[in-house]
Amino acid sequence: VQLQASGGGMVQAGGSLRLSCTASRRSTSNHGMGWFRQARGKEREFVAAISWNGGRIDYSDSVKGRFTISRDNAKSTVYLQLSSLKPEDTALYYCAGAYRSCATVDSTQYAYWGQGTQVTVSS
Repeated sequence: VQLQASGGGMVQAGGSLRLSCTASRRSTSNHGMGWFRQARGKEREFVAAISWNGGRIDYSDSVKGRFTISRDNAKSTVYLQLSSLKPEDTALYYCAGAYRSCATVDSTQYAYWGQGTQVTVSS
């Protein structure tokens, strides 16, 4: 399965972006999906995850209340709405899929990854 992430860009603090991640196969509709990010010089960190039907969603504490993950299985696409952006949100954002239906914060549970889309937030 290949994932294509898009929607990144440069935005001022307080602004918004919507990231999209589209899978090459419809079979991902029963997979848990997640978003991770990696800032320069830092380790990759969990951002958000969603179960196959959206019934279970998890967020990291750093983005809870500001970011929203959602999915449209008919379009094989997962979204990450970023709002109230802060300079510390600057990172390369990756989407990932797991061969399991539930949401998980554990990056080792994800089997396939997208190429990443850059988000840069200026102060």
